[in-house]
Amino acid sequence: MKKLIQSSLFFILMLPQVLLAQQSSIPTILTVNAAKEVGPMNPAWAWFGYDEPNYTYMKDGKKLLSEISALSPVPVYVRVHNLLTTGDGTPSLKWGSTNAYTEDKDGNPVYDWTIMDKIFDTFIERGMKPLVEIGFMPEALSTNPQPYKHKLPDLFTTGWSYPPKDYDKWAELIYQWTMHSISRYGKTEVESWYWQVGNESNSTYYFPGKKEDYFKMYDYATWAVKKACPHTTVGGPHSTSPKNEQAATFLHDFLNHCLEGTNYKTGKKGSPLEYISFHAKGAPQLVDGHVQMGMNLQLQDIAKGFEVIASFPKLKKIPIVIGESDPEGCAACSMAQQPHLAYRNGTVYSSYQAAIFARKFALADSLKVNFKGAVTWSFEFENQAWFAGFRDLATNGVDKPVLNIYRMFGMMSGTRVEVSGGKYDLNTMVYKGVRGTDPDINALASKDKNSVAVMVWNYHDDDLPADDAAIELVIAGLPSKNVLVHEYRIDKNHSNSFEAWKKMGSPQKPTPVQITELEKAGQLEMLTSPEWVKTENGKTVKRIVLPRQGVSLLKFSW
Repeated sequence: MKKLIQSSLFFILMLPQVLLAQQSSIPTILTVNAAKEVGPMNPAWAWFGYDEPNYTYMKDGKKLLSEISALSPVPVYVRVHNLLTTGDGTPSLKWGSTNAYTEDKDGNPVYDWTIMDKIFDTFIERGMKPLVEIGFMPEALSTNPQPYKHKLPDLFTTGWSYPPKDYDKWAELIYQWTMHSISRYGKTEVESWYWQVGNESNSTYYFPGKKEDYFKMYDYATWAVKKACPHTTVGGPHSTSPKNEQAATFLHDFLNHCLEGTNYKTGKKGSPLEYISFHAKGAPQLVDGHVQMGMNLQLQDIAKGFEVIASFPKLKKIPIVIGESDPEGCAACSMAQQPHLAYRNGTVYSSYQAAIFARKFALADSLKVNFKGAVTWSFEFENQAWFAGFRDLATNGVDKPVLNIYRMFGMMSGTRVEVSGGKYDLNTMVYKGVRGTDPDINALASKDKNSVAVMVWNYHDDDLPADDAAIELVIAGLPSKNVLVHEYRIDKNHSNSFEAWKKMGSPQKPTPVQITELEKAGQLEMLTSPEWVKTENGKTVKRIVLPRQGVSLLKFSW
């Protein structure tokens, strides 16, 4: 009995050390070599888009656009649907209108730029640039105008989606629009815009016409833009996921048409093509009651799209803009309707974006293509329930955790530098994703004249509880002097308005004081006070503990 008591006492005394041993882990070592450049740190993240253009100039829309503009050191490009859709400007989910084109009783064009100007003024006033989507089809020009407005969820493909019944009127509309833009904003400004025709026109969901109908629309539209403003940038086709064989073929055929085909408007060889676009989407699902992301599927789209473009030697240097690049395809669907979308309010969305943007750069490097940008199709939905689970960047004027990833990106510039030590290579990420016991602990790093920035994440496709990760960052290639380190953090307890809202009891009518607290919680938070650290032979080591689905940005300045 005495030995039993002694044994029990020994266990009790040792229990804290046993628990500590269980909580500790062998650190993941990530090495950043600031002396080894791998490519430019293009602000490929500084592109955003959404379906509902009339939200642009509403209260929360203006607020969010101001914040997006402020977080970026370069002009942000914005793409929106429904810029030519007929209607009175009343927004609804996946809908908007400008009434820019109607016809009088004799069939003569009537142009009204009032709503269009409100949208574009909001962008220009904030130093933003439109990625102008020429669509959708005005009711008076549609080959199948009735019914015109969709009725969700049962009827989507209606009169707005069809080809024009008169291509000359279609071209004249676009010419007049471009000329009006020059008159209002100046030629130099319009020359800095990107222009495109339609949306996902290889899909009967958005375009029930034939492939040749789209090519004809493109030829007439780009001819009109170039007639008015020869030095602005046009391109396309903003087709769907290239991992699908039909979509890859459409993208290939479009590129071939622009290079070798007969232009439907001019009768000459080829069509203007100054940037190329396609869309890339993942596919989250519910697995045993939890959300499992499908990052590998989105990466497969990107890889295949880059591969198709790279197969044309003449297009080797042409800029590529992934026109929509998202974890899945329905921003206007809420998690109440589709529970597998529950990743959107918290840190799964933010860590996913950190992890996938690094792989977008890596895919472009490996396939030697000119990756210019990736449009995050995520904005805000006016007058909806708090944290309803739409794919948005803010809810009722309060920033969600994902917006802080872009604040972090906004602090990265210059040149991307080598990072080594992660457990997942690019091929595994593309074809398998992050499964099993190991998370994706890795980093994206950049250097500028007087700083090195390192974004570190602890991501997993499965949204399940997990231990925090010990990470040892080895930073080499620094100057031989002290460096000042700032660490910013997004996790459950930092830069997270959603968790703050839940701690309040998830109020649907928060008080003004609560809203102020939520707005503060939605901003990017510094984890600790800045500290000076020594370097030895241009090297320093920084140890951090990062929760699952957490992201840190560490900036080393001198």
